[in-house]
Amino acid sequence: MTTQSVLDKQSIVVLSLLAAVAVLVPVLNGLAVPGSALHLSDHLVPLLGKYICFALLALSVDLIWGYCGILSLGHGAFFALGGYAMGMYLMRQIGPRGVYAHPVLPDFMVFLNWKDLPWFWYGFDVFPFAMLMVLLVPGILAFIFGWLAFRSRVTGVYLSIITQAMTYALMLAFFRNNMGFGGNNGLTDFKDILGFPLQSASTRRVLFVLSVAALGAGYLLCRWLVGSKFGKVLVAVRDAESRTRFLGYRVEHYKLAVFTISAMLAGVAGALYVPQVGIINPSEFAPANSIELVIWVAVGGRGTLAGAILGALVVNAGKTWFTGALPEFWLFALGGLFIFVTLFTPRGILGAGQGLWERAKQMLGSKPSRSSFSGGGVVP
Repeated sequence: MTTQSVLDKQSIVVLSLLAAVAVLVPVLNGLAVPGSALHLSDHLVPLLGKYICFALLALSVDLIWGYCGILSLGHGAFFALGGYAMGMYLMRQIGPRGVYAHPVLPDFMVFLNWKDLPWFWYGFDVFPFAMLMVLLVPGILAFIFGWLAFRSRVTGVYLSIITQAMTYALMLAFFRNNMGFGGNNGLTDFKDILGFPLQSASTRRVLFVLSVAALGAGYLLCRWLVGSKFGKVLVAVRDAESRTRFLGYRVEHYKLAVFTISAMLAGVAGALYVPQVGIINPSEFAPANSIELVIWVAVGGRGTLAGAILGALVVNAGKTWFTGALPEFWLFALGGLFIFVTLFTPRGILGAGQGLWERAKQMLGSKPSRSSFSGGGVVP
């Protein structure tokens, strides 16, 4: 696939918007006069960074659901595993500055009378090793799970159910204190990353920019994949899996590859999320979280990539407002939004926008053409 085909109109628009956000947010936070209309408060920077991480997570789901037809209701597990890998690194950096001032053991292990550091914590005091685990742990789990599921030709609702069972089992396991991951309290009270204090406004701005850069890189990777021959086969698997298999394609190999890549993207999103929110605990494995992120993709428009990003940003911004103003109505609003999208705009926000654009062009007497946001894979 050529560079020109990757950098189509949709990609240029998305990357331009991300670049603008990466510049404007730090500038408005650091240079604008506090109290002015242009100033962005310090607490909004990590909040926006959290939204960006969720957008990357939604992108990973759209890659497998929108283009391959794999509806995963357990992708929150890969997000949480990436977050725990980052959290373990951050905990190892606390050292004697912790509440219990132990040079090696994290505070929760000292509190629970652990004598030695568990073997699976070794190496997490080294940043490159921890970042490697951010990719490998979700990737290996996805590979093993996918190999067992796809070679057995588990599809449809049955696959969705077992992905949900997977994340629920992990949630129950991580809640146990003897697992060595902090139990129900999880990992928190982080101090710094690579020697830079996490509570510093400048560190938060850098983390935000890195999150935006990761989203842009993830988008380009997904765009390249779906526009290549590999992506064409994925769409064929989505639309007619049996026919694709009869044509000689090893369908399970394609599904396994894209599922593993998607899990690794989710792990990166989780790793960037943790230092910005300051905590990771087993609640991130909750099946409800995985169901909610599927709604983000549906609202934005699955099979578009850009729609997944938009859906994650819109729904989470709405969640922040609702949980602050009308917290008891948020779940009703989310459910109502999903029903509305399913019944009236099944192609999501971008699909609806494309339809309005085509009607406007028809009214103006011009010949309808494909919208630059169609993405090449919008599911009718």
